[in-house]
Amino acid sequence: MKEDLITEFKKAITSTVKAIANNKDIEVVFDDNAFKSENTIVLPKIDNENDLEFLSSIRGNADNQALMYRFHDKETFELMSPSGHKNKEIYEVLENTRIQILGSKIMRGVKSNLFSLYEKKCNENQMFEANEQSDIDIQNALDFYLRKLAGKNFIPNSQNKAISMWHQWFEKKIGDSSKKLIDSIDNQVEFAKAVNQVIEELNYYDQKDEKSESNNEDEKNNNIDQLENNETNEMENQSSFDQDESAESEQEVSLEETEVSFDKDDDQDLSDSDDGNSENTTPQYKNNLSYEEIFNDYQKYSEEFDEIITANILCEDEELNRLRNYLDQQLKSFQTIISRLANRLQRKLLAKQNRSWNFDLEEGLLDTSRLTRVIMDPMYSLSFKKEKDTDFKDTVVSLLIDNSGSMRGRPITVAAMSADILARTLERCGVKVEILGFTTKAWKGGKSREHWMQNNKPPAPGRLNDLRHIIYKAADEPWRRAKKNLGLMMREGLLKENIDGEALLWAHKRLQSRYEARKILMVISDGAPVDDSTLSVNSGNYLEKHLRGVINWIESRSNIQLLAVGIGHDVTRYYKRAVTIVDAEQLADVMTEQLVDLFEEDEKKKRRTMN
Repeated sequence: MKEDLITEFKKAITSTVKAIANNKDIEVVFDDNAFKSENTIVLPKIDNENDLEFLSSIRGNADNQALMYRFHDKETFELMSPSGHKNKEIYEVLENTRIQILGSKIMRGVKSNLFSLYEKKCNENQMFEANEQSDIDIQNALDFYLRKLAGKNFIPNSQNKAISMWHQWFEKKIGDSSKKLIDSIDNQVEFAKAVNQVIEELNYYDQKDEKSESNNEDEKNNNIDQLENNETNEMENQSSFDQDESAESEQEVSLEETEVSFDKDDDQDLSDSDDGNSENTTPQYKNNLSYEEIFNDYQKYSEEFDEIITANILCEDEELNRLRNYLDQQLKSFQTIISRLANRLQRKLLAKQNRSWNFDLEEGLLDTSRLTRVIMDPMYSLSFKKEKDTDFKDTVVSLLIDNSGSMRGRPITVAAMSADILARTLERCGVKVEILGFTTKAWKGGKSREHWMQNNKPPAPGRLNDLRHIIYKAADEPWRRAKKNLGLMMREGLLKENIDGEALLWAHKRLQSRYEARKILMVISDGAPVDDSTLSVNSGNYLEKHLRGVINWIESRSNIQLLAVGIGHDVTRYYKRAVTIVDAEQLADVMTEQLVDLFEEDEKKKRRTMN
C-alpha cells in the first residue's frame, strides 16, 4: 500500500512538472544524490507517506524548478550577472523570486505551493525571530521586500522589528528603483537591469574594479539586442501557460489525497570572490618582522564590540540540537568514507607511538604479567606499571575554520563534518584538538562602523567591523561534550565576513598558551580576507597585506606548525605548507593526509637527528 501511494504521488508530481514547464521531455528523479542534467529535475527521496508536514514543500520545490524551465533563460542570467560573489547571491535570489511571483500570478495551485515553500524558508532562516537587522542576510531581506511590493498575499503575516528596519532602509536607498523590479517581473532582461541598478544603489557589498566593470557593462550592452528577442518567446510561453491550468488543477486533486514526506537537500555551489590580481600576490612583509611591528602597521578602529564566544551561547539548546541532528543526517551519507578515513588516520598515527613502560612501581596500572609472583608468594607486594610519555602524545591540533558567507552551503557543511571526524579520531589517538571559527558580527561594519560615522569618519580608520571568534570545542573538552556545538555552523545567519589575519593571531595565541611540545594550526578557508566596510575606507589590499605579514611571522618566528587547506581558492600563494582543493568533498581526505604527512616528516627528522 505504501509503495502504491508513493508511486501515485511521483506520477502526479511528474505530470504536473511537465505541464508547468511545457516540456514533455523533462525527467523527474526522486533521489537527492542523482546527477542533474539539462532536462532533469531532482527532488528529494520519498520514504514515508504519512508525514504531511513536508508535502506542500516538495510540491513547491517541484513547481519552482518547473517554472525555472519555463521562464528562466540561463544565457541571459549569466550575461547580466553582476560582479562579486555577494552581489551574485542577491541577483540569484531575486531572479528566483521573480520566477515564483510570475508563476503565482498565473496559477492558484502553484501559488499555494510556492507560498508554503517560502514560509518554510523563512522559518529555517529564523527571519521572524531576528532581533537585529544584521541577523537577516540582505538577500533574504530583499526577497521579503520584493514579495511585499508584489502583494501582501505573497508573504507570511508575521513580521518583526528587524524586517521593519530593513524595509525602511530599502525605502530610503532604492524606493524608486524597486518599482522597476515589479514593473519588469515578466521580462527577464529588464528585471536583470533593474536588479543591477538596485545593487549599484545599495552599494552594500562588493567593491568593484572600475575597469572590469566598464568592460562588463560594454559586453552587456552589446548583447542587449539579442536578449530582447528572447523576451518575445517568453511572453508566448506565458500566454500558453494559462491553457495548462486545468491539467494542473486535476493533478492537485490526486496530490491532496496522497500523504508523503521528503528529505531536504539545498546545497549551493558558491563561487570564489578572489580575483587573483597579480598586484596583491607580492608579499608585503619581510619574514624578520616582529609581532609588534605587524600590529603597528595594522590598525583597529575599535575592539569594543569584538567578541570571543562559545558556540552554545550563540544558540539555544533546542536549536543547537536540531542543527546537530541535521549535521548527523549529512554524516550518514558519508559513513563509509568517514570510517575509512578515521581508521586510516588512526592506524598511521598509532603506529608512530612507540609505547614503553616503567615497571615495578608502587602506583599506576596493575601489572597483570607479574601477578604470578603474588600467587607464589602472598607476601610479595603488587607491582604496578606506568606508560612513559612520548613525543607523539605531547601534541595539540587547532582547526581554524573560515565562517564567512562564501562558505555557505556545501563547503561549511563538509568543513563541519571534517572537523568532527578529525576531532573524534585524534582524540582516540591521545591528541588534543580544538575547533575554532571566525567571522564578523554584522555585514557592512556593524557597530564599529556606526561609531566611526558618528565621529565624523576620521580617515584611514583601519579594520572597521565587529569580530566574532567562536570556540566550538576547547582542546581539553571531550568531543562528546562539544559535538553538538559543531551544528552551529549550519545556522544560516552565522556566516558573514572574514578577517583572516586577526583570526590567525587569535588561534596562534591560544596555542602558545598550551603546555604541549608540538602545536599544529590548520586553517580551512575558501578565499582571501574580505570585509567591505574595512576595504571601502582603506587600501584595497589592507586585509590581505596584514594576513601575509601574520603568516610570514608565524612560519618564520613561531614554533607552531602552520597548515592550510583552500577550498576552490589558491592558498599556496599565502602559506608555505598548503594545498588547494576544487571540491569540498575532498576536504576530509586532504586534512587527513596533511596531518599524516606532517607526522611522517617529524619522524624522519627525528631519525636523522639520532643518526
